Amino acid sequence: MLALDVAAYASPWRRRHPVEKALLALGLLGCALLLPPWPGALVVGLTAAVALLGPAALPPRLLVRVARTPLLFILTGSVPMLVAVSGPTQVRWAPEGLATAATTAGRACAALLCLLLFAATTPLADVLPRLQRLGVPSAVTEVAALIYRMLFLLLESVHAVRQAQAARLGYRTWASTYRSLAGQAGAVFVRAFSLARRWEEGLALRGYTGSLAVRTEVRQPSAAFLVVTVLLLAAVVLATRMLVVLG
Repeated sequence: MLALDVAAYASPWRRRHPVEKALLALGLLGCALLLPPWPGALVVGLTAAVALLGPAALPPRLLVRVARTPLLFILTGSVPMLVAVSGPTQVRWAPEGLATAATTAGRACAALLCLLLFAATTPLADVLPRLQRLGVPSAVTEVAALIYRMLFLLLESVHAVRQAQAARLGYRTWASTYRSLAGQAGAVFVRAFSLARRWEEGLALRGYTGSLAVRTEVRQPSAAFLVVTVLLLAAVVLATRMLVVLG
């Protein structure tokens, strides 16, 4: 399993109703998008980080591990805002784009922490059946569930093929590394195709009619948690407004 999925199943909030966590994460996400970027993004980001590392008990090392790749995309996506093209071959530093880049990066970082707050506390298996009850077409949830399950099998295949290639010194030189990567892509494609066909045959033999029956645990949202969440969101908005006035 992916590290984020393992964290979601081990989270102290694992047994909480997804609606509670969705209200908190999506409410903070709305604040990150609607409030003034500075200091709104900072307040929202700190709130989400404290919730992740505090009540949600996500290890700091894991937070850094799962956030570093999206942060790299945010950083590289902000760099083009700092330059301007004046002619066919002239690229210059654009100080007027610094505010736009900072605003975009700040909102994106805050939004990333909000989404991680939901993903690190809520397994996908808890969300998909409830989305179907909310009216999302079953075809969408079924395809998402099948892709989610197949993803881990493909990752295991990639790991097994890579180990076999490494045991045969397949990564000793750059040339052998390229050959091994090409062979790995082909082997994984064949395995994925074969696995998909076997799944289709297995589902057809079990009388699959377009919907998988999944049993979910019946839970009720905690009124206390929802009230605290609403108060926290109001505090975030109030703190941002006060900092704007004082600034």
